[in-house]
Amino acid sequence: IGGGDGTRRDFVLDMKFNATRWNLGGFYRYRVSPKIGVKATLNYIRLSGDDANTTNGPRRARNLNFKNDIYELAVLGEFYIYKVNDVGGTGRYTSDFNLYLFAGAGLFYSNPKGQTASGEWVALQPLQTEGVSYSKFNFAIPTGIGFYYTINRKYRLGMEIGWRTTFTDYIDDVSTRYVNNYDGISNKTNQAHINTVNQDLSDEEKLKLTNFIAGSKRGDPSHNDSYLTATVNFSWAIRSKSKYYKARHGWVLGKKGPKRRKSRAKF
Repeated sequence: IGGGDGTRRDFVLDMKFNATRWNLGGFYRYRVSPKIGVKATLNYIRLSGDDANTTNGPRRARNLNFKNDIYELAVLGEFYIYKVNDVGGTGRYTSDFNLYLFAGAGLFYSNPKGQTASGEWVALQPLQTEGVSYSKFNFAIPTGIGFYYTINRKYRLGMEIGWRTTFTDYIDDVSTRYVNNYDGISNKTNQAHINTVNQDLSDEEKLKLTNFIAGSKRGDPSHNDSYLTATVNFSWAIRSKSKYYKARHGWVLGKKGPKRRKSRAKF
């Protein structure tokens, strides 16, 4: 729903910045080895879109909108591809930098809603707007890139950009074709309103409405939905009993840096 000019495009090429919303979450990371980490995440993500934001004629004439509050639980593997152990080369090893790729699996809850002319947000899944009953729970494959910078051996400030590939085409409640208002759709009163919500369009745009009848194209079922997140995060190191942690970071929470070998010469 919404998007840029022309027909749909993949990845960020069809994204409208003014439709982006905030997300909030938490995570726990366990470093298995110098190159591999495991992370569990819990996120709240709001997605939205509105055909009124696009200049594409057919999309504006379709005149659909949605918002969706996503609750996502995921387990990720992190693969570290670049590291600076002592940023600035101070010899104190109080700051380090890590760059990594990540991939994993997630489960999310999705409940798309559409806004009526009166401003009320209506849950769309129970209405079966395309005559299809779909689940509110779906799987996703998160992938992306991130980094973090360690401050004073303990605190970490980082950023991630993640792409979620999903197995549903109903995050925005749009996938296939328009259906007849009376073909067994529940809550027909609200459905009739949603299918005729384009009555507030200009006369020029109303001329294009002849395409939006039962059986005509409403979405594109050949591509499942996906979503992108950009996250700034803050964390802190917790002392671990793993062999990797003791060998590499046993001093992280201490006051002193790594031990240095002392030597002296006799003449």
